[in-house]
Amino acid sequence: MSDLLERLRGRGWRMTAQRRVVAEVLDGEHVHLTADEVHARAVVKLPEISRATVYNTLGELVSLGEVVEVSTDKRAKRYDPNAHRPHHHLVCARCGSIRDVHPTGNPMADLPASERFGFTVSDVEVTYRGLCPDCAAAV
Repeated sequence: MSDLLERLRGRGWRMTAQRRVVAEVLDGEHVHLTADEVHARAVVKLPEISRATVYNTLGELVSLGEVVEVSTDKRAKRYDPNAHRPHHHLVCARCGSIRDVHPTGNPMADLPASERFGFTVSDVEVTYRGLCPDCAAAV
């Protein structure tokens, strides 16, 4: 389970009703919602929340490093609250669903020095692609 709300409280982030609702919508495991999906879920909890407020709050959470923007292919950006535990993503090539995965090993160590071309590597993003069980069953 994501600990987004607790992390934000610990930072002293001013928790307005709108910010709280956006954080609640994002809180959880395997959460990778688009901004529009966040807005749709937030409106259920707080009908007066605007799309602009959702976008602004998401931008602020990304700037704080509490949420990560995930881009897969040419689909809309998604927002991942699992920003403090290293992980990779498993993406369905058909429906676009995303799951967090935590394979063993160190991807930073998997790149041999001869393949770094003098780069100082600071981050690794790994995306596994395939079909989710629902999409695979429909084939």
